[in-house]
Amino acid sequence: MKLTLSEITNLVGGYRQGVDLTVTGVTFDSRQVKPGDLFVALVAENDGHRYIDQALAAGAVAVLADQQHPLAEQIPAVIVADTLAGLQQLGRGWLQQVQPKVVAITGSNGKTTTKDMTAAILASQYKTFKTPENFNNEIGVPMTLLAMPADTEVLVVELGMDRPGQLTQLSDLVRPDIAVITMIGEAHIEFFKTRDKIAQAKLEIIHGLKPKGPLLIPDDEPLLTKANLSVPVLTFGSGVSNIVSQQQTTDFVYQGESFAIPLLGLYNVVNALAAIKIGQLFQISITKIKNALANLQVTSNRLEYLTSPNGVTVLSDVYNANPTATKLALEALGNLPAHHHYAVLGDMLELGEQAGDFHAQLAPAILAADLTDIYLVGDLMTKYLAPVLVQQLGAKRVHCYLTANIEPLLVDLQQQLGTQDAVLLKGSHGIHLERVVAALMNASS
Repeated sequence: MKLTLSEITNLVGGYRQGVDLTVTGVTFDSRQVKPGDLFVALVAENDGHRYIDQALAAGAVAVLADQQHPLAEQIPAVIVADTLAGLQQLGRGWLQQVQPKVVAITGSNGKTTTKDMTAAILASQYKTFKTPENFNNEIGVPMTLLAMPADTEVLVVELGMDRPGQLTQLSDLVRPDIAVITMIGEAHIEFFKTRDKIAQAKLEIIHGLKPKGPLLIPDDEPLLTKANLSVPVLTFGSGVSNIVSQQQTTDFVYQGESFAIPLLGLYNVVNALAAIKIGQLFQISITKIKNALANLQVTSNRLEYLTSPNGVTVLSDVYNANPTATKLALEALGNLPAHHHYAVLGDMLELGEQAGDFHAQLAPAILAADLTDIYLVGDLMTKYLAPVLVQQLGAKRVHCYLTANIEPLLVDLQQQLGTQDAVLLKGSHGIHLERVVAALMNASS
């Protein structure tokens, strides 16, 4: 990005003070300032206006501040009523200048992986930029827009949601040419109460969809396929065959072509089908699509396949968890060749009043995975799932641990896991199972 303060003022409103200089980047974190940045003083739990001096000392050349926080006259700045709204308006303005085609992706699960797959395919033919990591909320989306290079031809943007109305705002901000809903799960059901209401909120993604822009939805989700929509609808998910899980890849056949993705789990095949359909809409050859998927680099902590120094296969999926995602991860574990299969499951958070039932209902998926032992971390797993599993598997195969004390878990795992065994770690990020992954990966033989 390269804009003068005058240009920024025209995009966001408000007024300018100080000299009219050029900024080459944007940040709201004073610890991440780069020379030439515009520092956006967001008002949140930590008021960004308190860090303006620190940001300027680190190389920021100007500030986006609100009118409630007067600045010294010599500080180059754009003054607005609301700095978050100003950040969003600046992002929209830069998007309008670059004018890429926009693919917007949301969903209860799979949106980050689908984003990575889609961007890889589109990058085989177009200058493509994608959402970094999971910058998918009111702050992350405009920051994604502002990080986009001026020569970007296609933007693949991930849109998150945890309340009604949020996707309407984000969709209006990015104005997608193509919108995608990967699936409807139970994420945030604590706030929405039902999957039907989650589906209604996800469908807000079409609010900013450009005229004649298609919405892509899974063909096995009646909450979406039976919705009365005013936009063109394309479906994905069927027509795939010969799905085979290898040690580090999943192979499948689609439309008479053989594909391989460096990911495990049948649900990732469905994610790939969405990305393939998008590639076809952009007229990308099947050869380029196959090569892009085969060489995919994905955002970390989404069912990563790792091998410990002891020769243990570690499936790490510790970024988030809900019932659907956990069952799919267990299915992926069960399909993986290994001497013994183990799972470490942490509490699934934000499930509200249904939390107990959702945890207990994991039992059939655990039994289907044919685990040697199961390790449960957290109050919810211990209270609701453990008693069900003890009845089925016996007390010796069900191990429970406190979230605050994982040392006994680490000791037990390191004693139990052997070469050519496989272990899945899955839980909400608040349980911090990434600490267990790190310990396993640092284990010495």
